[in-house]
This record gives sequence, C-alpha cells and structure tokens, in this order.
Amino acid sequence: MPHPYIPNAEPQVKAEMLAATGATDIEDFYADIPEHLRLRRPLDLPEPLRGEADLVRHVGGLLDRNTSTAEALSFLGAGCYRHYVPAVCDEVNSRSEFLTAYAGEPYEDHGRFQAMWEYQSMMGELLEMDVVNVPTYDGFQAAATALRMAGRITGRGRVVIATPIDPDKLSKIEDYLDGALTIGGELDGDDLAAVFVDYPSYLGVVDRKTAEYVRTAHDLGALAVVACDPVALGVLAPPASFGADIVCGDIQPLGMHPQYGGGHAGFIATRDEERFVMEFPSRLFGIVPTTVEGEYGFGDVAWDRTSLGVREQGREWVGTAAALWGITAGVYLALMGPQGMRELGEGLMSRCAYAMSRIGEIPGVEIVDAALPHIKEFAVRFTGGATVAMVNAALHERGIFGGKDLSADFPELGQSALYCVTEMHTKADIDRLAAELKEIVK
Repeated sequence: MPHPYIPNAEPQVKAEMLAATGATDIEDFYADIPEHLRLRRPLDLPEPLRGEADLVRHVGGLLDRNTSTAEALSFLGAGCYRHYVPAVCDEVNSRSEFLTAYAGEPYEDHGRFQAMWEYQSMMGELLEMDVVNVPTYDGFQAAATALRMAGRITGRGRVVIATPIDPDKLSKIEDYLDGALTIGGELDGDDLAAVFVDYPSYLGVVDRKTAEYVRTAHDLGALAVVACDPVALGVLAPPASFGADIVCGDIQPLGMHPQYGGGHAGFIATRDEERFVMEFPSRLFGIVPTTVEGEYGFGDVAWDRTSLGVREQGREWVGTAAALWGITAGVYLALMGPQGMRELGEGLMSRCAYAMSRIGEIPGVEIVDAALPHIKEFAVRFTGGATVAMVNAALHERGIFGGKDLSADFPELGQSALYCVTEMHTKADIDRLAAELKEIVK
C-alpha cells in the first residue's frame, strides 16, 4: 500500500525511479549483499512495549547480561583497545557544543573548526605528515579510502596487502575497492597502484621489512600505504620517516573507551602535495589570516574537491565525519604531549615483552614470532590439545577475557589467539593470566 505522506511509495513513482537507474527490480540494489546475510522473512519482533517504564526495565535487563571490560580482567584487543582514558577527554567531549552538533558544518560555530584544526595539527606532528583529514567513520574506512586515493593518483588498478590483516578490515577494503581496484597478486608489475602494510601487523608484530615494502612499492612506481597504531608512535619511527606516501589508521586508542561499535574514527595523512591533497574525499581544515589584522580564521581547504562542493562530480563520497572523536583525540594528544606518548609506548612494549615471556614458558603454549618485536599484542598458539574455545571458556569462568580466537581466520597458526596488554594491565594482572593458563592447559 502506498504511504500517504511519501510520494516515492507510489507504484508509478517507484517504476519511474527504477527506469531512471536502469534497474529492473529493487532487488538489483541488494545484489552485492551476501546471501547468508539476507533474512528473506519478516523480522521476528516481540509485542511492542506500550509504557516507558516497561521499555526501561526491558532494555536494562538486556544490558545486565553484559560483562564489561571494567568488570573482568580483559586481554582482548584486535582493533578495539582498553587504554586509559583521562577524565578530561570525557569532560570535553561531553560539552553540549561538541556533543550535540553534527559534523561541523559551515552554519555551526567556528570554535569547532578550530578544535578540528588543532586535532589535525597534533596528528600531523605525531605522524610527521603535513596534511590530516577530519576523522572518517573508522580506521577500516580510512584504509580503504587511502587505497582508492592511491588508485586515482597512479592511474593503476591493483593493490597488494603485504602483512597479515584483520579479516574484517579486509572485508571493508574489498567492499570499497570493488569495481575500482583488484587485490592480490605478486609484488611486481606495472599495474600495481599501492602496497598496503599494517604497522604493527594485525598479529602485533613490528615487521622489520616494512621499510623494504615501501622501497619496493616506489621501485615499481606504486605508492606505499601504511596503516599504523598512533599510540605506537611514541617508540616506533613514523611511517613517513621511511617514505610512506599515505598513512592511515584508527584513533580509538587516543582517549576513547571501547564501546560496542562506537568510539572509532579513522585518519588519513599525506605530504602537502597537490596530487595527494586533491584526492582526499573528506574535509580538511586550515587556518588563514582574516581582513582584520592579527586575527585568524579556520575553514575548509580546497572545498571544491569534495562531493559537497561538486556534487556528483566528486571523486568519492565525503561521508559523515566522526568529529567528536577527533576533538577527543586532540584533547588526549594535548594532554599527553611528546614525552607522554613516549612513556606510553615504552610501557606498552615492556608489558608486552613481559607477558610474552611469562606465557611463553608455559608447557603446551607457544608465542608466535616470539623473536620479533611486538608493541601491545601477540599471538599465542596452544599445542597441548586444548582449543582456544576451551581455554577462553575456562578463563571466562575465572573472570578473565582471553584472547581473540584466530583459529578460523589463520588456520596455518593452529589453535591460536591474539592477546593484548596495555597500560591498564599491572604485573599482577599478567602474572594472574599466566598462572591461570598454566592451570588450564596442563
């Protein structure tokens, strides 16, 4: 039945829209959605709750089923991390002028523009890059967009992923590159647009060949796209220092709590070269003097480059900025400063090394790539017959969240899990984990 207030619900209007797009049926628009994700039946919804009190009770009951990482001792990471969040981060990002505003549009207050510019500037210093965009949805989107940029800049059609990668990130990249770039093949050829490197890798390894991948990309006339964990840059050389052309990643570790699907935002950074700047689909904020001597203003850089400026002629869709998280990361970086980031990085590496040494000495347990440097994550292989599922269930009974199960996504590693330690873990926490694992796998 047509909706009385929505003209597009009229069958004739629907038919005209399908004809205009060249589609024969609305199902044509869903063809890219894998069949196993299609429901193909009505949602199995319960009876509606008529009163607010009933709704509060119902939702409260659902939330009470969860055990948060604040209640249990958690060694989960794999892209979403429990770092310490200074109170000032929550205080600033809950201010109404930031919390309630959307994206930072021109009709909003210019204070938001300055806040985003400050964030971009501090990220630029951390990354040793000239240009940083406003935050994208998450680091996955940033990686995919960075590769699309590389394809447009080089005019080539293939990318190679050189290091182990999060399967979910790969899925996002495949979606974004579909129809524009292919993924895979040899690290060779004149069709190569970019080499993509995770630094550290998804398995927590700081791959010593990262700089070599960058050089190889350049030798082939391709670009080097390096995704990095920003909290690692207190101790690791920034990718720009060994020639990375586009650097991307997620800012969740910079002052954001792990919170279901939220708390993530992506960054993309390049040198200040026109061929890079003009391929950013997202917004860039800059600072310029005004007509009043001594005053400065903050605003968009190269606005006509964006799909907001040129509409359907835009190279890519601008998307929704995760501006609130950019402001939060700016507060975090301002609070930490270079010395704080260095101390944080040193603490992460020392805790990781200690955890690897304690767990690696347990019979029936091996550390994958134990001889290579790690920053805050490492893969653990169980060789004594225990599966990761069994180990994690036993740890859960003891109030501990074990590592992310890698067994299905990385079968070559056997029964393995990715463990994460951050500055939130004490020596006693790590000793407790080692003791429990020793008891479980014996």
